[in-house]
Amino acid sequence: MNRIKHLFQEKKNILSIYYTAGYPNTGDTIQIAEALQKSGADILEIGFPYSDPVADGPVIQASSKQSLDQGMTLKLLFEQLKELRKNVTIPVLLMGYVNPVLQFGVEKFCEACAEVGVDGCIVPDLPMVEYEEFYKDCFEKHNLANVFLITPQTAEERIRKIDGLTNGFIYLLSSSATTGKNLEVGNTTEAYFSRIKAMDLKNPTMIGFGISDKQTFDKACSYANGAIIGTAFVKAISEGNLEENISNFMKKFKD
Repeated sequence: MNRIKHLFQEKKNILSIYYTAGYPNTGDTIQIAEALQKSGADILEIGFPYSDPVADGPVIQASSKQSLDQGMTLKLLFEQLKELRKNVTIPVLLMGYVNPVLQFGVEKFCEACAEVGVDGCIVPDLPMVEYEEFYKDCFEKHNLANVFLITPQTAEERIRKIDGLTNGFIYLLSSSATTGKNLEVGNTTEAYFSRIKAMDLKNPTMIGFGISDKQTFDKACSYANGAIIGTAFVKAISEGNLEENISNFMKKFKD
């Protein structure tokens, strides 16, 4: 059984943390992963930076630019990730845009993920039709979960299709805005979350975009299997002592 499936069978209120590879410093990728596991994260989403991160807000855009300016590439990231499984045992996903993956080569990318112990990928701008036709076999051959995103506007037919193609979890965007917006669960958002929950999907769900503290995390967990935090964490590690910042940030989510 892979790490993602095992986690969702064993645990509720799952906390996933996103951070940008190579930020704040190029060599921080593994240190952050180890510190997050130590501090109680359940899943890691390591972002590989891209020069045109259209779905990201200013904080993650800035982290991507800094990482790229400092020399981060997919090739370098995979070199760093060779050390990943020495101490990190929780599920790890890579998240980023499709363009760097295509430039790297999809087959080569999947092979590299498998070699370093990555469990899955989140590639928001990879069209579902292209994934199914061209890349699904490659992902499955290397035991990689491909995580699809759902927005409040996603039709039920498409959600059912995504559920059928998913072998990890489904990422529920709390809104169609860019990352970094605060989660506001009004009537419309509540109806959206309730609608997804009532569909009784076969795959677990995680809510992302706008989760920044214990209150928003708990709210998201009442509708899904867990929540994803990105912008708030990236902001928290932007300066100062990395280990202290990670420990202090993660303490917010402990009961």
